[in-house]
Amino acid sequence: MSSIMDNEFEHGFQRVDEYNKEQIDKISNSFKIIIEQVGEDSKREGLEKTPERAAKAMQFLTQGYEQDASEILRSALFKEEHQQMVLVKGIEMYSLCEHHLLPFFGKAHIAYIPNGKIVGLSKIPRVVDVFSRRLQVQERLTHQIRDCIQDSLEPLGVAVVIEAKHMCMQMRGVQKQNSTTTTSAFTGEFLKDATRKEFISLISSRLS
Repeated sequence: MSSIMDNEFEHGFQRVDEYNKEQIDKISNSFKIIIEQVGEDSKREGLEKTPERAAKAMQFLTQGYEQDASEILRSALFKEEHQQMVLVKGIEMYSLCEHHLLPFFGKAHIAYIPNGKIVGLSKIPRVVDVFSRRLQVQERLTHQIRDCIQDSLEPLGVAVVIEAKHMCMQMRGVQKQNSTTTTSAFTGEFLKDATRKEFISLISSRLS
């Protein structure tokens, strides 16, 4: 597998993105065909490099297929006797709807109750990234995050709530601009009413 690398400088920092050249070439050709089929000239100045740029964007937005969320969690597990709720809320989430290939985006709120092991807090948002950077539906995404944390950490319980706006509803179809979709998934202690209510109260509050 050959790769190509892009170097960009933003605000004094260098960002390096690596791409699979064979995939980029194939996806670029497909985007070129789409551009021409909708009635545009793929060779005009503004569109000449669009197929390659779109291909790189698509490869970036679907890189979750090449990543192992469970391994990410297992790489930062620590023994700890803490058995109270650990909550990471307001995690930014961006994904592509598998039905129309349009974005949906919002916030993920994730909590777990440790059972002898905790995980580095930065790994939880990374799990969200792994599963969201695939062609998705919000319902499956919610359950994949929950199951990955449950299987990898073996906690006393996991709670996941995702609130998202779907461009397939806002740009086309029913065209409802202010609609938000909320999905949830729970295991263990979070199936108990009192624990679940505490979680909902915490993600609803604004702590200074």
